[in-house]
Amino acid sequence: MTTEKIDGVTVTTQASVYFDGKCVSHAITLPDGTRKSVGVVLPATLTFGTAAPETMECVGGWCEYRLAGTDTWVRSGAGEKFSIGANSKFDIRVTEPYHYICHYG
Repeated sequence: MTTEKIDGVTVTTQASVYFDGKCVSHAITLPDGTRKSVGVVLPATLTFGTAAPETMECVGGWCEYRLAGTDTWVRSGAGEKFSIGANSKFDIRVTEPYHYICHYG
């Protein structure tokens, strides 16, 4: 099931823009203090680093991702999630806009 909306959140209105605009996200904070980000990755192949563990939830489009230390690209589409450990890296490639929610921790 794809998350379609998140009620009762605080949104940081200024976007975080990465990779010359190929990834744009907004931070959100839930009433219990949980932080997430929502955004879009535009067509590109990018490498992200993590500080905390992350779970990427696809809410539109699709991507292929490759976790650090692996050679295998895995496809993830709407309603699917993948997780990345803390202090790690992952590659992501998209050919159409990939809309996501990033769950931290």
